[in-house]
Amino acid sequence: MKYGESTFDILYLTFAILTGIIILIKHRNKNDVIMGTASLVLGVGDSFHLVPRVLNYFIDSDFTWQLGFGKLVTSITMTVFYILVFLLYRNVYHKDDKKTGNIGIAIYVLAALRIALCLAPGNNWFTGEGSLLWAVLRNLPFIVIGGIVVYLYFTVRKEDKCLSRLWLYTTLSFLFYIPVALFASLLPILGMLMLPKTVCYILMLILFIRKQRFEKGET
Repeated sequence: MKYGESTFDILYLTFAILTGIIILIKHRNKNDVIMGTASLVLGVGDSFHLVPRVLNYFIDSDFTWQLGFGKLVTSITMTVFYILVFLLYRNVYHKDDKKTGNIGIAIYVLAALRIALCLAPGNNWFTGEGSLLWAVLRNLPFIVIGGIVVYLYFTVRKEDKCLSRLWLYTTLSFLFYIPVALFASLLPILGMLMLPKTVCYILMLILFIRKQRFEKGET
């Protein structure tokens, strides 16, 4: 199992980071900049958690602090990722009206609350002693952000064929993520759900690649 999961993690990180770099190198508009940055934020952020996880399989050492720090960083970068996904929605579909502005404010407030809760000492990131209460508190605003993003992309799913499934992959990623975030400390086997969650992120990045290729007139 350790070889399969480690290989998967390394390939995912490589794909996410290279996707971000390539999109940014080839960028032609603001959409590309947002998608490339989102890909890099996702890949670099997840590396803080996944690299220590891979090393923990092969090195006889205590990685509790590194894994905890990685989870903290990933919690924050995932939040930033969905802010960028919202900005992509606003830019692609030219949503600059008052309603979208209010939604944006709500997302920024929720993101700030989420990050503040992630930074609270009650999370015990560095000791490995998870708290169900703090897991619920820090993930509630994140789940609301995800719900808003899903709703927004669902309403415009027929307007852009390249991003038409983004709402679906986001929905599935949260459905896989929630049990892990809340209950993995009580039932470690739930951690396996992170694999299909990661597949959903890969599918999102593929949509970003398709979007850039389409706007450049490539097939």
